[in-house]
Amino acid sequence: MQTKPSSRFLRNPENDVRLLFWFAIIVMVAMFVWSFFLTPRLRQPGYAVLFSGLFGVNIFLHYTWFSWLATYRRWLLGYILVQGLLAFGATYLSGNIGMVFCLFMALIGELLGILHITLWSVLATVYLLTLSFINFILLVGFSQARWYILGTVPMIVFVALYVILYTRQAQANTRAQALLADLEVANRQLSEYAIQVEDLTIANERQRMARELHDTLSQGLAGLILQLEAADAHLASQRPDRARAIVLQAMEKARATLADARQAIDDLRHSEPRDLQVATRLEVERFTNATGIPCKLEIGLTGAVSDLVSETALRSISECLTNIARHAEARTASLRLMTGEGQLTVEVSDDGSGFDPAAVQAGHYGLLGMGERVRLAGGSVEVSSEPGKGTHIQIYFPLEIVAHG
Repeated sequence: MQTKPSSRFLRNPENDVRLLFWFAIIVMVAMFVWSFFLTPRLRQPGYAVLFSGLFGVNIFLHYTWFSWLATYRRWLLGYILVQGLLAFGATYLSGNIGMVFCLFMALIGELLGILHITLWSVLATVYLLTLSFINFILLVGFSQARWYILGTVPMIVFVALYVILYTRQAQANTRAQALLADLEVANRQLSEYAIQVEDLTIANERQRMARELHDTLSQGLAGLILQLEAADAHLASQRPDRARAIVLQAMEKARATLADARQAIDDLRHSEPRDLQVATRLEVERFTNATGIPCKLEIGLTGAVSDLVSETALRSISECLTNIARHAEARTASLRLMTGEGQLTVEVSDDGSGFDPAAVQAGHYGLLGMGERVRLAGGSVEVSSEPGKGTHIQIYFPLEIVAHG
């Protein structure tokens, strides 16, 4: 079942920034209202309008950096200079020492979040601290400067630590999102590969079934036709006993072909493994009885042969003998089944009409299917033939496959 990675457990850094921003805005508005109660001159129309205007522009610029500052970073220097002057003017008009820490610390935290801990952020912090210090001196006098230091240093350390931790968290979140994107791409690729594997599996299964049907139905029916033709010839020559014997063999062959066809269609292998030597002798005997072509048989097997190789070798022998009967017009044939020199060798030869292996017509799948089957069993096939010079086929299986197949 296909699964898709989910991003619902990843935090969005922008949401955290906006939460901090709105918290700072609430504090700044509270200080704005408190300044009106603390400073009587702010209740005068002129001062009220000027103070409200400076404060409003300051908050407006805080708000707008979310939408355009990330895109137009070349405006950042102007933003820092303007915001510093606005904070300076609003703080001076308010006469409220708390505004020194409220406005300037908000700006410092914001810029450290934008620039991180860099040379530019240090210079911007020095600029804002200088303006805030001047504000403080103008409001309470130079003699109280120690209180500015005692109040500012802890706040700067707190803001810097917060920004560092937040930056690391944001970077980790970014890496997690990148990893999630990679996982989604990998998941799509795996799904595509699974489809490709399924297609290849279906194609291989079709090829296998084509070989199975050819090896069972095609070879079986071809053998039956040859036997029936031989029986008909014996009947025409007034040899009914010989014809009856061939018909009995044909009936046995038909039963075997039916069993093999059912096995191929159902893709089951319930039958017991056949002994290669015994099965080869039976194939040669059937071939000679059906065609009248003598076949010299030589078998030299030592050791056990695996079921896979035994079945493949037997199918290949049956295919070669069927081709000799149908196409070769041979007078004699020979079959060697040997083990030695680290391999199992099957050699089938005839003295028939031969053919050009490179010019086999389309639709003749016997040699093609045999080659595919042999390769799947770890072996190889060599076909030597020329028109008028017979055919010699050699099939090799490594003994490793024979022993451990």
